[in-house]
Formats: sequence, C-alpha cells, structure tokens
Amino acid sequence: MNAMSARTPSAGTSAGTAHRSGFACFVGRPNAGKSTLTNALVGQKVAITSNRPQTTRHTVRGIVHRPDAQLVLVDTPGLHKPRTLLGERLNDVVRTTWAEVDVIGFCLPADQKLGPGDTYIARELAAIKKTPKVAIVTKTDLVDSQQLARQLMAVDRLGRDLDMEWAEIVPVSAVGGDQVALLADLLVPLLPEGPQLYAEGDLTDEPEQVMVAELIREAALEGVRDELPHSIAVVVEEMIPREGRPADRPLLDVHANIYIERPSQKGIVIGPKGARLKEVGTRSRHQIEALLGTPVFLDLHVKVAKDWQRDPKQLRKLGF
Repeated sequence: MNAMSARTPSAGTSAGTAHRSGFACFVGRPNAGKSTLTNALVGQKVAITSNRPQTTRHTVRGIVHRPDAQLVLVDTPGLHKPRTLLGERLNDVVRTTWAEVDVIGFCLPADQKLGPGDTYIARELAAIKKTPKVAIVTKTDLVDSQQLARQLMAVDRLGRDLDMEWAEIVPVSAVGGDQVALLADLLVPLLPEGPQLYAEGDLTDEPEQVMVAELIREAALEGVRDELPHSIAVVVEEMIPREGRPADRPLLDVHANIYIERPSQKGIVIGPKGARLKEVGTRSRHQIEALLGTPVFLDLHVKVAKDWQRDPKQLRKLGF
C-alpha cells in the first residue's frame, strides 16, 4: 500500500484528539532550495543538497514530528522542460506526487526574478483546484528587505494573474533558520485530522541503501562543477557487516558503483592519480557514518553505462 494512503494509527495516538497528519510537497524550479528546506524542517539531513540544479531524483520523505501533528514532507525533483527520457520520468514523478498530497509548497528563490519556469509551474498548480498551495519565498538571507518586498509582491501578483489563491505567502531562509518554524505552523492547519502515520523516531521512509547512494552522488557532484551535471548515477550493490569483528568495533562494508555515460567522463570523476575519487570516498564516508552511526569501509568503482539517461533499460537498472 502506498504510504500516502495509509492512515493506520500508531501507538500513542489517543482517540478524540485533534491531531493532524498528512503530506506536503515542495515544488519549484531546479535549485529553488527545496531539499535544503526539507532538511531544515526535519532538523537533519534527509535530502541531498547541491548548488547544482536537478540534484534530487528520488522522492525523499522527511518527517516532522510535533505534539499536535505529523507533517510528512515529500521532496520532488524540479519540474522542468524535459530533454531526455530521464527528464520526462522525473516530471511524471512530480505530477503523480502533486495528485496525492494534502498541501503543496511552491518554492521561489528571493534572489532570482520570477521567470518562464516559475510561470510554467504556477500554471500547472493553478489546474489543481482542491489542494491548498503555499508560496514559499526561499533564500531570504541572500537579499535585502527591499528586494524581498519586491519578490513577495511579484509572487502575490503571479497567483492573481492565474486566478489562483495562495493559502499563505511565507519568506524563509533554510540556511539561516529564519521562519522555518513559522512555515511548519502554517502548513499544519492545512493537513487533515488524523493519527500519526510514522513511528516517533522516524525521520524518513527512504531505504538506507538509497540514502547512502544519494550521499555518494552528492559528494561526486560536488567535485565536478559544470562538467557532469546529470550524468552521474550511483548504485549501492551491497552493505554487509564485516565478519569476525568484535562487537564493540563493528565495520560495515559498502560496495557502490558510480555510473557515468561516456568513457571520456571516467577521468573527470576519478581525477589525476585517483585524487578526486579518493576525495569523493572520504567525504561521503563521513556522511554515511553519521547517517548510519557505524564505521564504514567504502569501496567505490566508476563504470560506464552508455547514454543511460536516454535508455529505458539502463534507467530501470539504475532505479528510475
């Protein structure tokens, strides 16, 4: 059963209390700050962030626990005009998610003028009549108060031009933590009444293996700047505890493959004398250890999956 339709009470939910629970998703152009906002609300890293567009490929759910509510955040890829089969599949993921959530948050960065991409998404949102929509002006730490005021008015006008009413317009800075708690306060009343959907300690329902692969991909993207924006995919082949280790000194062996599309890209990811790949391994290993709470031995290999973004069979193999 899809978790979005599962409304089974968890232990500790008493009947008769007006507890609210439901799903909210953040949409917006690529790199509008959706993943950073998800992490800020949850209070821990559950979505990978990068300063390059199109980082998020999996629908990551972050879970915000409050005494009065449980807010489940669904992080979708940025909606964009697709150029590849991967792009089309990512857009399908976005639209399917929109149809299933209780509230939609539209992220618009404060430091960028509204453009055709924003209008394109707003038009799609205007067609969804029943779901409340909250406009979230992100990255407010990057602008002064005058520029922020202009952006808030532009967002208000965008809604009116499309005959769409924003339930709220909220400026936030996920990096600075400004108004993040207020955003949660405004989203909660838009959720239906209902019991907890997840156990108290859960922060995400993303499988650990997928999260580990995402952390490796984030580290790999960090090093290659503009050379390989979307050509990197990561598959964790196995995660197994090392045999024969004492109970107080466990070690987890993680074997993962980094896939690129062309042989010429291999050198970019590996770097001179393997320096870049070593850096990717070190950076992601620290993150994986923090996520899993155990020492990790990370074994990385770089492989070529020719033109995988355009090949249905390869996309399936790589989890899309």
